[in-house]
Amino acid sequence: MASQSQHIFHVALRQDWEAAKLVGEYRVSTLGRTLGDVGFIHGSFRHQIERIGAFVYATDKEPLVVLDIDTPRLRVPVHIENIEGGSELFPHIYGPLPVEAVIRTLPATTDGGRFVVEWGTAW
Repeated sequence: MASQSQHIFHVALRQDWEAAKLVGEYRVSTLGRTLGDVGFIHGSFRHQIERIGAFVYATDKEPLVVLDIDTPRLRVPVHIENIEGGSELFPHIYGPLPVEAVIRTLPATTDGGRFVVEWGTAW
């Protein structure tokens, strides 16, 4: 389970998050890939989210949000790991993300190279 932090973060297309709220759970792993495709939902710790957001979403023009996930509210395991063998560890959610585990959504923007999270603004 997530032991480094009770909060982990996930970048989502706003339209995917809005659709998840209608059905009660979120099932997108990363841009263009689902939980069913990958087997888990990619997450980040706070100090990783802007770098990962820039890496994955920097050229995306869709509205984005960062999901602030309270891990004790999850009903599925979270493993802190690096599945590619590197030294940096990331939280991975092994199952659907219930919408009630997301305690706030934060607006995020890209400019083709940077990814900026509006930490002081909940959406």
